[in-house]
Amino acid sequence: MTTTASPIPVPARAPRSEGPWLRAWRQLLRQRSAIVGMVIIAVLAFTAIFAPLIAPHNPTEVLLGKQEGIEKRSGPCIHLLGCPAEQPQHLMGVDGNFRDLFSRVVFGARLSLLIGFVTVTISLVLGVLLGAVAGYVGGLLDNVIMRVLDVVLAFPFLLLAIAIVSVLGPGLLNAMLGIAIVSVPAYARVIRASVLSAREEEYVTAARTVGVAPAGILFGHILPNSVSPLIVQATLGIGTAIIEVAALSFLGLGAQPPTPEWGSMLSAERNQVFTAPHLVFFPGLAIMLTVLGFNLLGDGLRDALDPRLKR
Repeated sequence: MTTTASPIPVPARAPRSEGPWLRAWRQLLRQRSAIVGMVIIAVLAFTAIFAPLIAPHNPTEVLLGKQEGIEKRSGPCIHLLGCPAEQPQHLMGVDGNFRDLFSRVVFGARLSLLIGFVTVTISLVLGVLLGAVAGYVGGLLDNVIMRVLDVVLAFPFLLLAIAIVSVLGPGLLNAMLGIAIVSVPAYARVIRASVLSAREEEYVTAARTVGVAPAGILFGHILPNSVSPLIVQATLGIGTAIIEVAALSFLGLGAQPPTPEWGSMLSAERNQVFTAPHLVFFPGLAIMLTVLGFNLLGDGLRDALDPRLKR
């Protein structure tokens, strides 16, 4: 009598768990507002990268004498929408210096992205260094650093930036530096709070036990686990930096003519809001959409990266 051996059961493979970043990405894609923000930023980035191909004219080129029939502060003229063929086509009109407004708005997107990222990078680096050292070391150093930053926070944001730029001198670089300086406390407070909660975790205690240097613990273990709130703060900060530098340019302290910067474009034509409203509407709309895009994305990132929210 022969017996058949029963097959050896093969253990089922445990389902592979997704990482925290992949899970956050999935949560981000479920939010319509964040998707709208990403689309706006993607269009802005595309415009900035391909600005020389999109813009029909040089943004600083004066077209008087180069185009027949061109008029100062003339409205938009689009041939496909019925504008007479004998008139030169300008999608957003012509400004007070006979320059194509559409070309200036397109190149302004490149400058605005540069302003946002450079300003946030400077303030992020300074804020992370100050906040991380203050939170990890503690004691007197913590009190000194945070009290100085509290003094900075005591002044109105834009007023302090105006004071700094007035001392350094008007210009786009100084405006970016002024906004970066007044933004440092926000990043320092965020990273300090993360460091204070993370320095008592078990992985930090284990690193101390095996003899890891304090700098290695701070920059190699604590900071990599504290980047989530910084990503959210930096994303929201880009929109804030763009609108604040535009405000300084509007006051004549930022970008100087003929630089195609949206704030300076608003300042140059602010008295024409009733006679030539397109010269104010299009740069203002560009600022609004850009800030809206970064704010929507920042809100979505906050909801996706916050582990305390219910999924």
